[in-house]
Amino acid sequence: MEQSEIILYIIKLILSGIAAFLAIALWSKTRDAAWMSLVAGAITGYAGMVFELLVKMGIIIAGGIQIADIPLSTLLFAIIPTLFFILAFILMLRRTR
Repeated sequence: MEQSEIILYIIKLILSGIAAFLAIALWSKTRDAAWMSLVAGAITGYAGMVFELLVKMGIIIAGGIQIADIPLSTLLFAIIPTLFFILAFILMLRRTR
């Protein structure tokens, strides 16, 4: 990895780590389904970023089941946070009606 790429990953990890930490702090304060979905999206997004970095560094090998030549683990870490955000927004929209 190039030095600029490493710096970018460090910045992304720090900011996402702060977001995940604050999401966990919020999780303990609320039991609202919409907010909990946002929290889950932030946490799984951070986990996906850590996973991506570990794969890029060669510490973990993303293999096994593949869908369209994409490892299932990589695909899940890309999709699940967005699904949590979609669920949160749907729950918030249903609540305001």
